Amino acid sequence: MMRTEWNLDKLYLGFDSEDFQRDLQLFDQIVDEIVAMGDAYDNDEQKVEKLRNYILISQRLQTLADRLIGFASLRQATDSTNLEALKVMNRLQTKATQIKFVEAKFCKWVGKLPNLEATLQSDPLLQEHAFHFRELAMEAKRMLDDQTEALLAKLRQNGSMAWGRLQSLLTSTLSVTYEGKEMTLSEVRNLAYEPDPEVRKNAYLAELKAYEKIEKPIASAINSIKGEVNTLTEARGYKSALEESLTKSRIKETTLQSMIEAMEQFLPVFRSYLKRKAELLHHKNGLPFYDLFAPLGKTQKKFTIPEANAYILKNFRTFNTRLPEMVERAFTEGWVDYLPRKGKVGGAFCANLPSIKESRVLTNFDGAFGDVITLAHELGHAYHGEAIFSESIINGEYPMPLAETASIFCETIVNQAAFKDASSKEEQIYLLEASLQDATQVIVDILSRFYFESALFSGRKHTVFDENELKDMMIEAQKKSYGDGLDPEFLHPYMWVCKSHYYSGYLSFYNWPYAFGLLFAKGLYAKYLQDQARFIPLYDELLSNTGKMSVEAVAKIAGIDVETPEFWHQSLGLLKNDIDLFLRLTR
Repeated sequence: MMRTEWNLDKLYLGFDSEDFQRDLQLFDQIVDEIVAMGDAYDNDEQKVEKLRNYILISQRLQTLADRLIGFASLRQATDSTNLEALKVMNRLQTKATQIKFVEAKFCKWVGKLPNLEATLQSDPLLQEHAFHFRELAMEAKRMLDDQTEALLAKLRQNGSMAWGRLQSLLTSTLSVTYEGKEMTLSEVRNLAYEPDPEVRKNAYLAELKAYEKIEKPIASAINSIKGEVNTLTEARGYKSALEESLTKSRIKETTLQSMIEAMEQFLPVFRSYLKRKAELLHHKNGLPFYDLFAPLGKTQKKFTIPEANAYILKNFRTFNTRLPEMVERAFTEGWVDYLPRKGKVGGAFCANLPSIKESRVLTNFDGAFGDVITLAHELGHAYHGEAIFSESIINGEYPMPLAETASIFCETIVNQAAFKDASSKEEQIYLLEASLQDATQVIVDILSRFYFESALFSGRKHTVFDENELKDMMIEAQKKSYGDGLDPEFLHPYMWVCKSHYYSGYLSFYNWPYAFGLLFAKGLYAKYLQDQARFIPLYDELLSNTGKMSVEAVAKIAGIDVETPEFWHQSLGLLKNDIDLFLRLTR
């Protein structure tokens, strides 16, 4: 039998293994070394040597932390009740807070260095990391005093990070009663893809009913996290949490505005798709939320894991050789944890692990075509990892908007190739509609999440919201985004409960980057079709630079200007073409 759970042996054999215990001690030693460096930043003497030492010791610490925390977090992802994993992460994060004082001091020191640019160009190692130092110099302008920065890092352990863990624990262990059986939340949500309409509706109702058991504590979690973020962004001089998000994302506000405005202008196009789907499923008042993922067409095959793997490999081979070679390693070497089970977190993700130059992928695979696309999506993240593993670990931290580029590009490869291979009109409808499901989520639903989070951050400056107010806010956001495309009697008031992206004190507004990723990837795919031979090495170059350039600069590698509305209209136009084809095929 093939392995369906990931293999973490490349990291460690266990928490009690000799390697793990040795590296725990080494982690403490490196942190202590960094703490001892604090006095060095009281003057500008030997600045090149001090900058070099900072890079070298940061590389050592980040590589070790990636391995240790990666192992613990991956263990907890498949067993959220794993107390040992939780304790290890808490121990590492608590120890790491000891260097916050020194990091803050170093950051401010860099910000005040005279002739910084000339200094960076004087040494190859510093030149390689020049973008990182420039970011530190900008960040220094937003920092509080050193003691406060260190205190905040410690307080976050018991603030936003703790609230985020609570949301993960409650949703991953939530028991949902469906037709007399107890199921996990992931298993019930996967029923949204079932061909039987009664199964989809009953699963949706069971899901909503189950949330009542955890809505109050999770309402407290989301209020507390957003309140913390508002407090800190104001103290740092940001005008809003969104401005901080844009800064961390290395993207200009004009770029985001151009994209959001273009998305809003194309909402009627997506609503026409939703209304046609509602007609095909015999709904008269728009599409109910529980039928958003209803399959259409006659190709309603359930994929086994081997079939899904083979399908993905077949289509990835239409792109280049590097991608399928990596994916074959992923399948044969145990990079993927496929199946839902109690205690495993919902959804899907990919963890790039530069410490071992591999990735690990988590899915909750149930055999639907959407699960195949999800697997292809996460393997795209792994391909992004392949591109950055050759970079310094410090230059490998890419921002949110570019995080979805490779993943959605890989989705597009699979969807486009699958559509060309379709042997009948019904199969074309099935594949095209499955692709439109995803695109609608990434454009229309993401827009509703953006509206919701904007309203939540704004409101939290003045008040606290209970679970009923949060549900009302989510419904209003969905109505604004979906319009008459959805049945107003069957929306999803609990989307704020099940989406983990809201529960980070560090990453706010982790919604619009998905839309950026989709539309940017669509634009890149169009470039690929124009000149495949030239594009493929250019694409790898683009991915490898995502950790050391602004979003706008990365886009220019491919000759794309993301600040102008024209690019976003072109990419959305490609989606409109798909919707127009769907409307023609379903007349």
